[in-house]
Amino acid sequence: MLTEFVLNGKKVQARPEPDMMLIDLLRSLGMKSVKCGCDTGNCGLCTVWLDERPVLSCSVPALRVHGHSVTTLEGVREEAEAFSRYLAEEGADQCGFCSPGLIMNVLALKNEIAKPDKNQIREYLSGNLCRCTGYQAQHRALYRYFGVDDSQS
Repeated sequence: MLTEFVLNGKKVQARPEPDMMLIDLLRSLGMKSVKCGCDTGNCGLCTVWLDERPVLSCSVPALRVHGHSVTTLEGVREEAEAFSRYLAEEGADQCGFCSPGLIMNVLALKNEIAKPDKNQIREYLSGNLCRCTGYQAQHRALYRYFGVDDSQS
């Protein structure tokens, strides 16, 4: 079945298999930032935006995007690079495997809440798993990015 949707601002057409998940469709279209970490919707690595809302692409049937808009990290490159600098400065980008999903959620949070507090940041990003950092450096980068006072608990 032919599906049409907007991918990173450009109209595309594809013929996904009926049981194909969005992650596989996006990767077949060259969106290599979308990564599979668990295939169960538990790690956040495959986060993309569907109509500007973060979703786990490993849990979304590809045919569901017909007539909708999908944004990947490739579609928000400038914003992603700005936040990535904060990660690098705090040493929070060790292997970088979790970064695309984390960055997509950080930017979604910024679009939803311009000045979140520490609890909102932690809650919003609680579904993003990282196997390298222990999260402290990531939290420091996030607090600096959002201008949150890191000295308060």
